Amino acid sequence: MTKVLVAAGSNIEPERHLAAAMVDLAREFPGVRFSTAYRNAAVGFEGEDFINLVAAFDSALPPTAILGRLHAIEARCGRERTAPKWAPRTMDLDLLLYGDLVYEAPGLRLPRPDLVTRPYMLGPAAEVAPHLRHPTSGCTLAELWSRFDRDAHALVPVVLAPAPLRE
Repeated sequence: MTKVLVAAGSNIEPERHLAAAMVDLAREFPGVRFSTAYRNAAVGFEGEDFINLVAAFDSALPPTAILGRLHAIEARCGRERTAPKWAPRTMDLDLLLYGDLVYEAPGLRLPRPDLVTRPYMLGPAAEVAPHLRHPTSGCTLAELWSRFDRDAHALVPVVLAPAPLRE
């Protein structure tokens, strides 16, 4: 089994879509754990604030199979894959880490390069897997987060209400 970290974020009805995605992630990946959810400003475009969190789970599935399941969850949340990259999202699920794998292929790069530069990814990742080592830096996620300039990037904790189970 490999430790997997996935970032989840939404800025279109984010509380509803994140709660629904969490239910789906729990069905797809038993034993999943979730970080605190955080509100933060949109990055890369003008738009409503995002709410983001990180999910951690162990899996024997290969990264491409996990990515396929993540895309299916995004679709159930109303995400259209043809939408512009820097635009509002009902759901954005990004594979951040797959154990110590360093990998690059069209549509998938591991570890995700912006994990170490985006507070809404790194902070929650350090929360759910503080001792996990980043495959290219060799530092733990807690070490990377402790060095991060948090004052420049406000993260406001958000409590998400549980979503009803999907049929």
